[in-house]
Amino acid sequence: MILDSNTVKLLRIPFSFFLLPVFLFAIAMSQIDSSQYIDAICIFFVLHLFIYPASNGYNSFMDQDEGSIGGIRNPPKATKNLFYASIMFDVLGLSLALYVGFGFFIGTLIYMLISRAYSWRGIRLKKYPIIGFLSVAIFQGIFMFLNIYFVFKNTYLFDYQIIIAGLAASFMIGGVYPLTQIYQHKQDAQSGDNTISLLLGYRGTFIFSLVFFLLAGVCLFLILSWQNFLFFQLFLLPVALFFGKWMFEVWKNSEKANFDNAMKMNVIASVCMNIFFIFLIFTN
Repeated sequence: MILDSNTVKLLRIPFSFFLLPVFLFAIAMSQIDSSQYIDAICIFFVLHLFIYPASNGYNSFMDQDEGSIGGIRNPPKATKNLFYASIMFDVLGLSLALYVGFGFFIGTLIYMLISRAYSWRGIRLKKYPIIGFLSVAIFQGIFMFLNIYFVFKNTYLFDYQIIIAGLAASFMIGGVYPLTQIYQHKQDAQSGDNTISLLLGYRGTFIFSLVFFLLAGVCLFLILSWQNFLFFQLFLLPVALFFGKWMFEVWKNSEKANFDNAMKMNVIASVCMNIFFIFLIFTN
């Protein structure tokens, strides 16, 4: 049986929640109507039930992690079942993507191939700090944002607001992503993966992430009404407070750069951003 309990665990379907803000942001900026709800639901399932979990599973199979990974403190051993499950999930996701539209199918296929290049030992973008970081920030951010936006606007012509919104998505991903690596420095060094967080060190990771969060804020300032931008500040206040507290703790004691704090940061940031973008969908 391909989908045994350990395989399902390593697909990390709940981890897709951390990428939900990009989907919700794209829906908010697309200003969809009731005739497009079915497509929106299909896109949600394509990405968060199939494509993202497939990438998680394939990455775990390639890494053969023995230490904590995103969302799992003690991961089980990755077997061939996980490899086959990742392929099965990709096929199911791409099939549903084709139902949504050919353009969305092509965009999703490109994302899938990049995610494989990120993990596959033959290319392994993950081991290059700058290229690996950019592949995640771009393809989980602006690329996927525009891929979703295309479905509802049926145009490849963008005004400046959509480009800036896509950049905001990449800056948000780019801000959070290094923080998900900060507790894996020893494990990444042993496996030869020179991640952006390992390159920057503990202090550098926080400064780098702070700059990207600020850039995301600038982008949102440029495209949102002043009322919605103030709401953005209000909704993201818990993120800023935890980030600041955690940063100063790590600067005093690097052992605070651990799995528990990284997951707390992920959860708080995702919950707050998801709530804000749901609010934005209704206000738009």
